[in-house]
Amino acid sequence: MGITRSLTDFHYACYLSDPAVDADYQRRGIGTQLQIVTQAQMGPCCELILVAAPAANAYYAHLGFTAHPRCWVLERSQQINHA
Repeated sequence: MGITRSLTDFHYACYLSDPAVDADYQRRGIGTQLQIVTQAQMGPCCELILVAAPAANAYYAHLGFTAHPRCWVLERSQQINHA
């Protein structure tokens, strides 16, 4: 049905990455429940930072998330090979 993964220090930030709900189960509140369960595990001052596919932007805005301009991505093709 649905899955999500997170990385957190339980105090400052929780990075919620790649939440996904099977297409046959979307629009049933599963994504919202995944977010609620994630938030229940965080500390009271911890912010939830979401990494999502561009096609989902309207969905997360609907849930109360705000877009944030401070994100940097280093494309795989630009990474330095240290091997």
